[in-house]
Amino acid sequence: MKTQINTLRVHSIESFGTHDGPGIRWVVFLQGCKLKCLYCHNPDTIETSGGTVYDIEELVQMALKMKPYFGARGGVTVSGGEPLLQAKELIPFFKRLKEEGIHTNIDTNGRILNSFSKELLDNYTDLVMLDIKHMTEEGYLALTGVKCKETTFNFAEYREASGKNMWLRYVLIPGITSKPQLLHAMGAYFKDYDTIEKIEIQPYHKLGVHKWEALGWAYQLKDARENTPEELIEASNILKKYFKKVKVN
Repeated sequence: MKTQINTLRVHSIESFGTHDGPGIRWVVFLQGCKLKCLYCHNPDTIETSGGTVYDIEELVQMALKMKPYFGARGGVTVSGGEPLLQAKELIPFFKRLKEEGIHTNIDTNGRILNSFSKELLDNYTDLVMLDIKHMTEEGYLALTGVKCKETTFNFAEYREASGKNMWLRYVLIPGITSKPQLLHAMGAYFKDYDTIEKIEIQPYHKLGVHKWEALGWAYQLKDARENTPEELIEASNILKKYFKKVKVN
């Protein structure tokens, strides 16, 4: 990914995000991801060479115009794609946001833990929303197309050790990630984490199927159905045994 230190490669921007962290969020979706999750609803963010290059100070000024709407809880969320592919470039962006008193949040799959992402996390990131894809190696590979789910858990351990806030996110796909044994396994793994404020269940949907078709890619979960209300309640009840707060988005 070719970006300069003072620029970011951006897919899109959302002005009034309400499901991307606390309060009202100004959400910057960065371009590029090394995963190809079967349920991805923004597959057009995967290609690293796409998107629009923005100057960091331009983005800061755009965020400042939104600051009056943030209230006491809102701020800026950087999502993707996978934002930590541009961790080096995010450091000066988040540093400027913190100078302006703006809350910062990263929505990540947690696969990138290098010197740049550590500096970003340690010094400039108020909140991390960590996407848990699957609790088994086989399931992780089947869903994302890559191996080594352990990288996500290494990332979680690093964040926990920092004592800084973290949310978990989990896409609930009937028959695939919704199995009770997987939910219990996730709860058992994270139950002693002090930094996890809550876990968000992301109901499965097919809103991005047309994007896959536009890219000429086969959508492999066409036979998967959406969650029933009962399934969402069941999953929520299981996770409430392990986490302080469970939210269905």
